Amino acid sequence: KFMSFTDVGSRFVFGASYTDHFFVFKVMPILIFLSSVISILYHIGFMQWLICKIGLVMQVTMGTSPTESLATAGNIFLGQTESPLLIRPYISGLTRSEIHAVMTGGFASISGTILGAFISFGVDPTHLLTASLMSAPASLAIAKTFWPETKTSNVTTSGNDLKMQKGQSKNVLEAASQGASCAVGLVANIVANLISFLALLAFFDAVLSWLGGMFDCPQLSFALICSYVFMPLSFMMGVSWEDSFIVAELIGIKTFLNEFVAYQKLSELIKRRQAGGPEYMNNMKQYISVHSETIATYALCGFSNFASLGISIGELSTMAPDRRSDISSCGLRALIAGSVSCFMTACIAGMLYIPDLQCPRFLSTEFNNTNVTSSTQLVTCCTLLYNSVTEYEPWNVTIGEVYSQSSLQGCCSLAPPTHFNCSLVL
Repeated sequence: KFMSFTDVGSRFVFGASYTDHFFVFKVMPILIFLSSVISILYHIGFMQWLICKIGLVMQVTMGTSPTESLATAGNIFLGQTESPLLIRPYISGLTRSEIHAVMTGGFASISGTILGAFISFGVDPTHLLTASLMSAPASLAIAKTFWPETKTSNVTTSGNDLKMQKGQSKNVLEAASQGASCAVGLVANIVANLISFLALLAFFDAVLSWLGGMFDCPQLSFALICSYVFMPLSFMMGVSWEDSFIVAELIGIKTFLNEFVAYQKLSELIKRRQAGGPEYMNNMKQYISVHSETIATYALCGFSNFASLGISIGELSTMAPDRRSDISSCGLRALIAGSVSCFMTACIAGMLYIPDLQCPRFLSTEFNNTNVTSSTQLVTCCTLLYNSVTEYEPWNVTIGEVYSQSSLQGCCSLAPPTHFNCSLVL
């Protein structure tokens, strides 16, 4: 609801048909609106206060230094390029473990403005917000596991006593204007990178298909390679076997290209599932289960890709030129640690989240199709349907009110139950 207010400005500037160009005229203006709001909150001091409080909690509970705790807390709301600015005066004095933790926090999270864009794609906002919050302590835990602290931090004051840079705007209106202006570069950068990466991906797929054709494998593509390379990882995170290849493909795209392309493909899978079409077409899976979507949402929620690695090293080196070699040596390890942080939150989400399958509607839709293929969700829903059947006596058996006779008939033909006779209720 909050992001929908962007539509007022978009409709005025681009016209009533602005949604025809969904990504540029619908999604990108959300970044400008959210950037303006965050700039206002930064001007009045609320953002600094909130980040300090969260950083202090992590410092006390996790035993991390004030600087790395503050930078990591900033990553919940800011991007990997903005959060180091919170501790800019202290970067030159950080230990190598602290530099590694600051970089890991940037790779393991996404900014608040980018978060709004992903929500507009149709990805569940609850999971995105939760993933962004969980990534902060997770990144610190993984960063210290990858690179334990062996030295004493130069900054011994508490997070509340750190000097944080404030905005240069004179009033709220100027802060809103500056926030919107700063987002223009971000929008242009995202659009340019998406055009470039998608074009390169199409070219790379064409080359791989041409090479695969020589070996009687014309379906060879970048996505196919990623699906096999990262499949064990996605399966270990709790994704079902039939969905693990698709989620692995998304992880590969996020790692080697960027998270925008990965979430855009995830949104396509979500829309296909919500449309209620066949799960398989030409032996190709068209969408994944709600549980697998949830795990993928958490696994993709971070800037941990090779493009961001160059951005992070370049920015921190500019802030602390005397620590350039230490920053460069931490980069690749921090990238891996950031990815592991995202995967760890995905594992936790996979264990704790039990989706509402809406089985009555799913079964009626599924059995209306001409070709019904067994899937994890179908078997689960049929099991729930069987559990709703009550047997009072050998010839007095009733089915739950929310399920239909046709659904029971379809389930019985697919996988007959063992504790009652289907013919008694048909």
